[in-house]
Amino acid sequence: MKITCPKQNLVEKLQVVLKSVATKGTMPVLAGIRIRKMADSTVELASTDMDISLRLNMEAVIEGDGDTVVPGRLFTDVVRSLPPGDVMLDIKEGGQAIEIISGSARFSIDCMSAADFPQLPEMLEEETFTVESAPLLSTINTVARAASRDETRPVLTGILVKFNKDKIKMVATDSYRLSVRETAAVSTLAGKKEVIAPRASMEELARLLAASDAENAGVSILDGQIIFSVDDTVLASRLIDGQFPNYQQLLPEEIKHEIEIDREELLDVTARVSLMAQKGAPLKLGFGSGELTISAQTPQVGEARESLAVAYQGEELEIGFNPDYLRDGIESVEEERAVLRIISPLRPGLIKGSGDDFLYLIMPVRLTG
Repeated sequence: MKITCPKQNLVEKLQVVLKSVATKGTMPVLAGIRIRKMADSTVELASTDMDISLRLNMEAVIEGDGDTVVPGRLFTDVVRSLPPGDVMLDIKEGGQAIEIISGSARFSIDCMSAADFPQLPEMLEEETFTVESAPLLSTINTVARAASRDETRPVLTGILVKFNKDKIKMVATDSYRLSVRETAAVSTLAGKKEVIAPRASMEELARLLAASDAENAGVSILDGQIIFSVDDTVLASRLIDGQFPNYQQLLPEEIKHEIEIDREELLDVTARVSLMAQKGAPLKLGFGSGELTISAQTPQVGEARESLAVAYQGEELEIGFNPDYLRDGIESVEEERAVLRIISPLRPGLIKGSGDDFLYLIMPVRLTG
């Protein structure tokens, strides 16, 4: 089979499917990208690491039939290095090799049999619903940063996703912070669906949505998998088994102080002062009459302090937070005004916008001295 297409188009497609090529493992075929003919002028590129899979269609001039699995990273690097113009891919009989021709450049790469490539999950029409792309993207971007990177507690590496006919709700926590976002979103789902999807998969979905102009994304949930379709790209991911923490129990019922402040101003000051919160040093928030003082100090490095005028009345209070976690929470607020809710130096703090659709809980750092 011979495939001819513009180099730039091929590179763009390969960069998408390369995201789910396995980087380690005992199955060499998982380090590959499957190429197969789907129609007279359509080729499918696909990859999987058995946790997540990506496949998409590409328009091309095709002669004959065939399929193969090319070494994903090597093939992508070769195509990326070619001069501008059309590229011809000549898949040899049996799919054991592929010749890449562009101008006077010729490469021949050994390939693997497409018969060894895993069967990828398929979307079933009767099990598929659509959801608005923009709120789906916004919700992922808000909560994903709070999901854990620690694989020893798999359920915390996931995002609790709740689909409804008129809203999406997502929750993520790494046990040090909790992010909850509920967003209005029109869907064709008749009832309700609730799953725990891996953070990495949802972040990859966000990249696809950000690069697309599609108003809606397709969603199918079946057999321990969640499958999304965005334009001509299909992303499938395994779901995480287990019980997501009862996050409602973590939310304090009593709030002692609520301070509203300009989001950008708070973010700027926090970013500046955080430069002196190194080697695990906390960022300190000191509340006094009409004033919030943000400070940080790292031995043998230095210290910083900056004050903001706020509508705070009450006893003086100082609370410490992880600077990165605090910045993440402030950045997640989409409104112009952020609201800080404080109970005591040893109780979690809350960050939210002026509305009730987003809530970010952050555990305090015990201050010494």
